[in-house]
Amino acid sequence: MTLARAFADQAISCGRLGSPFMQQLLSMLSAHWPGDTALAAKFAAFSGDIGPAGHSLPLRLAGGLHALVLTGRAPELAALYPPSRVSDHALREGVLDALGAHEAFLLNWVESPPQTNEVRRSAALMAGATVVAQHSQLPVVLSELGASGGLNLMWDHYALDLSGGGPGTAAPVVRLTPEWEGPLPPTRLPVVAERAGVDLNPLDPQNPDDLLRLTAYLWPDQPHRLAMTRAAAGVMTARIDRADAIDWLEQRLTAAPDGHLHLIQHTVAWQYFPEAARARGLALIEAAGAAATHYRPLAWLSMESEGDVHAAEGAALVLRFWPGDVTLRLGRADFHGRWIRWQGGV
Repeated sequence: MTLARAFADQAISCGRLGSPFMQQLLSMLSAHWPGDTALAAKFAAFSGDIGPAGHSLPLRLAGGLHALVLTGRAPELAALYPPSRVSDHALREGVLDALGAHEAFLLNWVESPPQTNEVRRSAALMAGATVVAQHSQLPVVLSELGASGGLNLMWDHYALDLSGGGPGTAAPVVRLTPEWEGPLPPTRLPVVAERAGVDLNPLDPQNPDDLLRLTAYLWPDQPHRLAMTRAAAGVMTARIDRADAIDWLEQRLTAAPDGHLHLIQHTVAWQYFPEAARARGLALIEAAGAAATHYRPLAWLSMESEGDVHAAEGAALVLRFWPGDVTLRLGRADFHGRWIRWQGGV
């Protein structure tokens, strides 16, 4: 894949996910990428998939530009960003100027892959957790694979605000309002007794540099996502370990004592684990499930892609529960949590 193609494909994806500004920005870069710069040389040195399933170079650059805006480093560029709406010509001139003026910052920024923590995915996790609570009233030990900054470990501090009601705390720091299709979920969330997560590159939302990285990869014409992320960061208390997810899971599967339910969760993370790691993780979870009891049950809640053929249908919400190895297909959710089509395990 050429860089121009990667920019163009990412532009289309961003447009489909509700960001006309990102579509405009990345389309422009596809057509007008400056090929004689240090940044261009750095991108040209990447091998393999440079698109969203690989190195994701377009989003690395877009995140760096947004970071310049958020930090006030590039006021001329900020004047072209939402809520302003500018012509393609004005955006092209301003962005190309910024690429040159802030090349050192951008060269450093794009060293790391994009990292987000989409809080709106907690809507699906909360709905799934209410189903878990129907199976067991025990307090929960919560574990997240691919936790990033851990914001989706804090769903018991949020509210799922649906037209007919929804689960959540009485004083939520975040109100989640996805477009909801189907019956309403149960309203009782389980009590979270302990929580932790794992990531190869965990971010600390209490650290200003890490919070900048989390917010810079949010799209500039979606300020509600920025507000949610900052609000959720204010209550993040979970421990996030830096480790291989499956190695960590092997140790973590012994974390829940008797009288507790162990709930494993992940959203759009499992698909990125190597095939061998997924097979090992599945074997570990199923072995732990076979040893589960009513006094120490296990639940596995996932929101994951089922491959490109189903991409337009969002991610599948699946809950497995032990003892008994019950599998419930709860529905589907938009990858950014904008909508949920709920079946409730029917």
